[in-house]
Amino acid sequence: QVQVMESGGGLVQAGGSLRLSCEVRGNTYRINRMAWYRQAPGKQRELVAAITRGGDTNYGDSVRGRFTISRDSAKNTVHLQMNSLKPEDTGVYHCNADTFRPGDDYWGQGTQVTVSS
Repeated sequence: QVQVMESGGGLVQAGGSLRLSCEVRGNTYRINRMAWYRQAPGKQRELVAAITRGGDTNYGDSVRGRFTISRDSAKNTVHLQMNSLKPEDTGVYHCNADTFRPGDDYWGQGTQVTVSS
């Protein structure tokens, strides 16, 4: 089994920064990719950033250049540093741990990020 636990988030003014963290516990050896997704009210869930076991990263177009995903392998933790935040970054941010096997991925409960204008 794999457990995914997010922390961070909160309320920040536009232009500010926040840092999200995602810790994975359990059978972490099965995880090949960690990713952050977000969902705003009335919108579809979208990929924010992802990092593979090999260290390859991928970013959504709307956050590239402002957000940075990184990992602390020793702590099985992934961080999302969010800079130059905009009101449109508001949403619930979910961490996903993916084994790359069909249907075998795990989600955290989500953490709210609110950016005020």
